[in-house]
Amino acid sequence: MSVLEIERGDGIMVLRINRPDRLGALNTELRAALVAAWTEFRDSSELEVAIFTGTGRAFCAGEDMKESVERGTPGSSAAVRREDDLYRTGRINKPVIAAINGLAMGGGFQLVEHADLRVAVPGILFESSEAKRWLLGGYDHGMKGGLTHAVATELAFAFRFTAERLYELGWINRLVEADKLLPTAREMAAHLLTLPPACRVNTLAMMRAMRATVPDKLERLAERLKDHGAKSDLMESRKAFSEKRTPVFKGWDDAADRARTPRLEDVK
Repeated sequence: MSVLEIERGDGIMVLRINRPDRLGALNTELRAALVAAWTEFRDSSELEVAIFTGTGRAFCAGEDMKESVERGTPGSSAAVRREDDLYRTGRINKPVIAAINGLAMGGGFQLVEHADLRVAVPGILFESSEAKRWLLGGYDHGMKGGLTHAVATELAFAFRFTAERLYELGWINRLVEADKLLPTAREMAAHLLTLPPACRVNTLAMMRAMRATVPDKLERLAERLKDHGAKSDLMESRKAFSEKRTPVFKGWDDAADRARTPRLEDVK
């Protein structure tokens, strides 16, 4: 069974994550398959719009914790480099529609975030999970999504959001019943294909250029904060998740480090 099913036709590529037994979790095999699929989509002269969806009750649960624990390191395997992923690095000049069939957590939330348009099923859950797995929560998602500071803070601290709430906040374009999910995404794709090709490409480039980005100085602060704390907590988080127990965090290797939290005024 392929971890990623692909359909091609009428100018549309449908990518369907197919790991329902693992809630679409991103293991090395799936990450590699996505890199290959997005490269094919970018290079194709026939495929102009992509629809990205999942199978079962999840779109994508994010990092495969079981694989990370077995490997002994957090995050993705070095075998699949982020810079090779054209989708996550924003190097595909063709529109992508996320058809979110089920929960989207952590890396799965980020996959949805990278899409240009989003259609979702009512009742499903979303979570920016960095605060649970790393030493800095998802500080940038609210800014990218044009959300208020209070909502962005809630998102950064890994509170869960329903599809209904994200739709009300304008983060989701359409909210439809499950049997209408793919038909609605296909209708949106069909509309995009009616536009003059140059207009479709140019408008996409303009809209992506207008998305907010975190200023360089704040990114430098984020890099410092990502290292502020006990690195052993990264694997403890993943082990506890895999073992279905409450994590026992250390916090800091030196308790005095808590008072040495990097501040913006310290960043050059």
